[in-house]
Amino acid sequence: MEAPASRDARRATKEDRMSETLLAVHNVTKRFGSFVALSDISLEIGAGERIGIIGPNGSGKTTLINCVSGRLRPESGRVVFGGEDVTRMQPHRRAQRGLARTFQIPQPFHGMTLVENLYVPLEYGARGTERPDRAALRESALRILDSLGLGGKADEGCGALSQIELRKLELARALAVNPRLLVSDEAMAGLSASEVDEVLDILFALAGRGITVIMIEHIMHAIMRFSERVLCIVSGKLIAAGPPDEIVRHPEVQRAYIGD
Repeated sequence: MEAPASRDARRATKEDRMSETLLAVHNVTKRFGSFVALSDISLEIGAGERIGIIGPNGSGKTTLINCVSGRLRPESGRVVFGGEDVTRMQPHRRAQRGLARTFQIPQPFHGMTLVENLYVPLEYGARGTERPDRAALRESALRILDSLGLGGKADEGCGALSQIELRKLELARALAVNPRLLVSDEAMAGLSASEVDEVLDILFALAGRGITVIMIEHIMHAIMRFSERVLCIVSGKLIAAGPPDEIVRHPEVQRAYIGD
């Protein structure tokens, strides 16, 4: 049995990490023509946090992540990652700093094997100026694939992968940039209950390694089980933030999902 002092030390270490802001979004607004997708959103996420983001379809969740990752540029506001303003930085530069994300629809390179799919993020998402040689790339890629249960299919193409295997490959490609922050955008959509549990186990394991994880999901029991803090976005506005048990009782959150 772990000694109380050891547990207290581990808890203190995690609390110290979380007191360090890893991602800060300051008054971000994003428009598409006359449609306001995000309206003056501000939030802070500490290093090591497990965050869930919820909201009805079309509420702005993925638009927010696209602004954070660099896929979209906001009309106003700032995105600060690791203390650096990255608002106008290209996505691959953000990845090199440790900001990685998955996509709702897996987007593998279909003409490549699984291991080759990881070469691109391993090489171009690498921090520093030195590029690893092919042997080192393969070793790193195999290690990541093995950790997700895909090592046995490393030299196969993507065409025969099941839905859960495609989701794992999408996670593997994100992990290849050695992230400090991983955004999982609906990685569980369309999966069975047992497969949802499998992805949850992977995300918990990554969080256990000190990776900050943001989960966007419509599967509420998964969000509530995983998250230390939940953010709810409705019509482009952040309407609530707090522990899962508080969020489910929040009047505005209930109104957004259940109605008046």
